[in-house]
Amino acid sequence: MTDRLTGINAVREALQAGSSIDRIVIARGRQDTRTEEIVQLARGRGIPVRFEDRSQIDRLANSKDHQGVVALVAARVSSSLDEVLQRANAGAGGHGLIVLLDGVEDPHNLGAIVRTALAAGAHGVVIPERRAVGLTDTVARASAGALAHLPIARVTNLARAMEELKEAGFWLVGLDETAEKNYTQVDYTSSMGIVLGGEGQGLHDLTRKRCDFVVSLPTTGPVKSLNVSVAAGVVLFEALRQRHAKSK
Repeated sequence: MTDRLTGINAVREALQAGSSIDRIVIARGRQDTRTEEIVQLARGRGIPVRFEDRSQIDRLANSKDHQGVVALVAARVSSSLDEVLQRANAGAGGHGLIVLLDGVEDPHNLGAIVRTALAAGAHGVVIPERRAVGLTDTVARASAGALAHLPIARVTNLARAMEELKEAGFWLVGLDETAEKNYTQVDYTSSMGIVLGGEGQGLHDLTRKRCDFVVSLPTTGPVKSLNVSVAAGVVLFEALRQRHAKSK
C-alpha cells in the first residue's frame, strides 16, 4: 500500500529524514534550485525520479496543490505511545514534552501543530483513533515536512493514554478558555503533557478532569479563544522559554 506526499517542503523533508519512498514524480518544465535539490537527494538514495506532464501530476496527487512534486511513499504508520515515551525519556535530560490532542479534526490544524511541536522541542504528539483526523497527505503538507521527523501516536483511548503519562511521571496541562489560571503560571520545566481540545467544543469533560492543571490564554477584545494550532504554539514556546531559562 502506498500513499502520496506532495509539495516541495514535504518531499524534501521526507528524503532528508530517510523515509521509505518508492519514487518521485516531477512536472516537466519545473526547473529551479529547490527541485534540483530533491532530484539530487533522491538520486543519492537510489530513488527513481520521473518527469511527467502536469496533468499527470494533478491526477497522481488528486489535487492541483502539489507544486509540481509528488512522492509515492509507504503508507504512514503511526507510532505507539511507548515509542513516544522512549523518545521523550531519551532527550532533554529526561524531561519530556508531549502534545495530546482531544479530537482535532482539521488536517491543516494537525499539520500546523506537528510543525510547531517539532520546532518547540516536543518529543511527540498523541491523537485518538476516533473522532479525529488521521495522518493524511494534507496533514503532511500542512506540517511542511515535520511529520517525517516527529512521532505521532494514535491511541484507542486518550484518557487511558493520559493515565499512562501520569504513571510515567508527566504533569498534564489542559487548555480551556474558561480556566482562571493563566498559562504562564505553570512550571513547564519537568516532564509535561500539553492537552488541547478540538475545534469548536474544546476539551471533553473526561479529558479535562484528568489534567493536573487547566489554564487559559488571556485575550483582549471580542475574541475569547484562539485557533487550536495558534494556542498550541503559544503554550509550547512558553515551555521552551522556561526550559531555556532554567538551563542557563
